[in-house]
Amino acid sequence: MKIAVTGAFSYSGKYITKRLVERGEEVITLTGHPNRPDPFGGKVKAFPLDFDEAGMTKSLQGVEVLVNTYWVRFDKGENTQPRAVKNTQKLVHAAKAAGVRRIVHISIANPSADSPLPYYWGKAANEKAVIGSGLSYAILRPTVLVGGGEDVLINNIAFLLRRFPFFFIPGDGSYGIQPVHVEDLADLAVDAVYSKENYVIDAVGLDSYTFKELVRLVGETVGARRPLISVPPRLALLAAQFLSLFVSDVILTPEEVDGLMANLLVSHEPARGKTYFKDWLKENREVVGVNYASELKRHYS
Repeated sequence: MKIAVTGAFSYSGKYITKRLVERGEEVITLTGHPNRPDPFGGKVKAFPLDFDEAGMTKSLQGVEVLVNTYWVRFDKGENTQPRAVKNTQKLVHAAKAAGVRRIVHISIANPSADSPLPYYWGKAANEKAVIGSGLSYAILRPTVLVGGGEDVLINNIAFLLRRFPFFFIPGDGSYGIQPVHVEDLADLAVDAVYSKENYVIDAVGLDSYTFKELVRLVGETVGARRPLISVPPRLALLAAQFLSLFVSDVILTPEEVDGLMANLLVSHEPARGKTYFKDWLKENREVVGVNYASELKRHYS
């Protein structure tokens, strides 16, 4: 079977692609980063993810299943979340025009068309485009990805704990967070490739924490136990923005704070992951947070 994966040289797409290649499938990728290191030794042919419908339609000829991991974490220049919604619609139109029969789409837990947060209403709009295409589909809704040495949020929490004498918690820290391992998401995505059913499911890990519990667990496990100081959310955001100047990145965005505090990083469905966060953290305690994970460097350098 010929399968297209957006972002096969990036994070979640790489783990999905690895499994498909190991199964002997023909995999191509649509990528906005063609010069990234190719972890597949030339086995995965790369085409532009430039959102030119005609060009993408040509690239997707012969593809039976499209696995879409494309999104943007925050706005930068013309690369905005509303534009990402329009780009996703173009991708879906191109897939349909090319004769793709199924889309496996990576979304986010708790999307809502009524959300005031562009990240969440944008994800809801993308799901609507996939479902409305008339193609067979599976939509997976992860929360926070961990694993592979490339996750951002958990790694950078550990990074800050390792380097500063205290850690600011937005609000009281009682809101939830339920990480999922990237390998578990990849397993669910591959299952979805071969399924014939239309479905939408959450893709979350086995253990759930309050944010304060998670930060405390990370600090204790990596050997960087620190006082956790509850502060007004905007003060925590201001501190993150100040630190962002020193790492030349965007550590935290206002809507990430709002989404976290609104309990949008937990699921109300049964856990489908197989990896306990606490076990993964213990196994990787020597490396988590040793180096900073830069979103800007990863996607814009």
